[in-house]
Amino acid sequence: MPIAGLYADYNNTVTVTVTYKDGSTEQKVLHLQTEELPKYIKNAKIVVSKNDKSKMDIGDNKLTLMNRTTKEPFAIDADGEVRWYSTNYSQHTIEQTDDGHFLILTKKNVDSTVYNDLIETDVLGRVYQEYSFNSKVKSNDSGNAKDETTVIHHDLLELPNKDILATVNDGSKYKEDVMVQISHKTGKIVKVIDLKKILPSSMYKNYKAGSDGKIDWFHQNAVDYDKSDNTIMISGRNQDMIMKLNYKTDKIIWIYSGKSKKSWPKKYLSKLLTPTKGTTITGGQHGLYQLSKDKNGENILLYDNNVDVTNGNKKTSGKYSQAVQYHIDTKKMTIDQTWAYGKSLGKTNFTNIIGYAERESNGNTLVDFGYKDNGTESNVIEVDSSGNQVFNVTVKNASSKVYVYRAYRLEFYPQGYVFDVNK
Repeated sequence: MPIAGLYADYNNTVTVTVTYKDGSTEQKVLHLQTEELPKYIKNAKIVVSKNDKSKMDIGDNKLTLMNRTTKEPFAIDADGEVRWYSTNYSQHTIEQTDDGHFLILTKKNVDSTVYNDLIETDVLGRVYQEYSFNSKVKSNDSGNAKDETTVIHHDLLELPNKDILATVNDGSKYKEDVMVQISHKTGKIVKVIDLKKILPSSMYKNYKAGSDGKIDWFHQNAVDYDKSDNTIMISGRNQDMIMKLNYKTDKIIWIYSGKSKKSWPKKYLSKLLTPTKGTTITGGQHGLYQLSKDKNGENILLYDNNVDVTNGNKKTSGKYSQAVQYHIDTKKMTIDQTWAYGKSLGKTNFTNIIGYAERESNGNTLVDFGYKDNGTESNVIEVDSSGNQVFNVTVKNASSKVYVYRAYRLEFYPQGYVFDVNK
């Protein structure tokens, strides 16, 4: 029987209640002594400055999962106590599946720089499925094989048929502009979406290569799937652009970008959204996903870093970062900003990279200012619909690059949780 959420380095008291078929019950009290936390979690300084538990979305068994860019991820309660952690180092990607398991992008050797081992695991760390990706690719110049730090990079999700849709590097001179669907049965790639075949060639052919010799012209950092109409939404940080595609045909449904309409080829013009007055242009955004749909369109949420990478807002760039909700009218092809939080915090909570925003079941929004103060700390804030803070926690890094890429509020015993006693 899985027991999650215990206190570390403590003799926990657990009461187990068994209900028999005839309705009678029996109780037993267990005392479970746990080990101390791993050093990279133990050394992380966690400070909670606000925790109005009556207004937080914590339910019966919800914790805040800190998905750090490297080292072990962990989850805290409303008091900042670490109540769960994984011993697997992770990079960017932890996603909870419908059956309560976790998809974690990790590495087999903790001393390696390469994260190319994707595992499906549960709260007890038992592995149900493992996908290992070949990280050997040819370099651009010498032609010799070299290690890619990661094939999967920023995001992935589980499709309704249990296949994995992931953002990947394909080993070419371009990076972070391809998605693949991976069969959960065979591990083989069954679908490839190359954004170079969808967007104007001028976007990538004229983009300057980075210090690694790669052309990171799109930098896809989010993908979200809508099973109701078989579509995906994606975010491209380096184009300051979000877009929606038909997943079957790869055809564009809409695009939102600060790139001027006159600079787009004619065939794209009908797909461009027009912002209403007061609607912000996203800059270097992260974490795009759909909240809901209505008869006219859809509501979406994202974390706007507010960085002018190529087509962002030059006037406001660098002044603040924020969580933003938009309504997209797919009939009028307009986009309207309906809610935002973060601008009032100003430069103090500006983050030029990473970050996430998540809408909770009670209407609150959890906002991860993950790269605060140039990455020396991460600040996760939960606010209500009026922008009032109900939770505020700061995590100072235990070592370099251990900032919180995304923060999730998760049930650790979700309704669909499957515990397989044979694993």
